Parts: sequence; structure tokens; C-alpha cells
Amino acid sequence: MRLILLGPPGVGKGTQAGFIIERYGIPQISTGDMLRTAVSQGNALGLQAKSHMDRGGLVPDDLIIDLVRDRIRQPDCSAGFQLDGFPRTIPQAEAMTAAGINIDIVVEFRLDDEELLERSGGRLVHPPSGRTYHALFNPPRAAGKDDVTGEGLVQRKDDQADTAKKRLEVYKRHAGALVDYYSQCAARGQSHVPRYIRISAAGSLQEVRGQLFAALDEYSTTPMN
Repeated sequence: MRLILLGPPGVGKGTQAGFIIERYGIPQISTGDMLRTAVSQGNALGLQAKSHMDRGGLVPDDLIIDLVRDRIRQPDCSAGFQLDGFPRTIPQAEAMTAAGINIDIVVEFRLDDEELLERSGGRLVHPPSGRTYHALFNPPRAAGKDDVTGEGLVQRKDDQADTAKKRLEVYKRHAGALVDYYSQCAARGQSHVPRYIRISAAGSLQEVRGQLFAALDEYSTTPMN
């Protein structure tokens, strides 16, 4: 399965992506991670990306598309992949299609604003790995410590109240349009359009995971576009 996970900051995409990795064996692909890897390796794409980053500019969409295309050719993506952080806009989604990067399923996680902000306020991160926890909804086994390494967890500035509100506003302004784009494409029944799943993130982690697995299991047993 080739997936895109959509949803505002704090909705729990990262946690659910981890569940998908465990059950279906398909990697989570972060464009941020891809950029850092390409730059550290010093390959042609990495050098191009670095030149834009060193100038303080955004890496162009066509370069990101090339990075994605190279990444999904790797053996661990043979059964599929999950895209994290891309596409963010309708032009990026259209560019992916033009580049022949077809997606099977778009999953949108939804939650009301008040609960989103409450969740953001309690989120804790293990910076080296990116593993996320929540003080109430998904606490680490030892308070303030990563379950795997025992190292300390931090609250990112992005998850503080004022910043979290601004991130939610940005999501609604940009990614919200992407949600509409994919849902409308699916409703029109166009060829090579990903199937669209909407999941309520209002329940417990286990309840949300159950909804997600039920939906993905259903689609994985039927032909994809």
C-alpha cells in the first residue's frame, strides 16, 4: 500500500504511522529525513538541496519529487510506503501524479480544535529518534524518559500553546485545501486517484488504530487504482 497520512499537528499521525509500520511493514518516509540524508551523503540531489538550504530558501518541489522517487525505489518500499510531510499543497500533489508517483490511499485524521490544542500541550518527543508520547494519552513507561533508550524527552517549542495555535491555522489554510482536493478527486471517481479514508482521532490510541486497521485491511484486499 502506498499511503499519504493527512491531519493537523497533534492529531496523532506519527503514532499511527508507527502502528502501520508494525502491522504492514511499510516504511514512513519523511521529506525532512530524506533531505538530511541526501545532504549528509553529498550526492547530486543532496548538493542541489543544500545550495537552496544554505541560502535560506525552500527546496523546490521538483527536487523534492526527485528525492521521493529515488527513495521509493529502495527495497524497503517494495510493499509500499507512507509519505509524511509531503505533499503539502495541491501543486505538489499534482506534481507527484505527473511524475508517476501513484498513491493508493489517503488517510485523513480528524479532531476538533480544542482537543487538538490540548493534545499538543502534553506532547513529548525523543529528539534523536522522533518517537512521540503524550503525558495523558500515550505516556512513556517512565515519566519523562524514552521507552527504548531511557533518554530524556522534551516538549518542542512547536507544541507550546501559542505556537500550536499558529501551526493549526497554517494547516487549515494550506493542507486543508489538500484534504478537499483528494476527497473531491475520490468522489469524482477519476482513474489513478487514491481512495480516501477519514478517521476520527477522538478515541483512544487503540480505538483509532482499530478504525485505521479495519479500513486499510478492507482496501488491501480489493484492487487498487
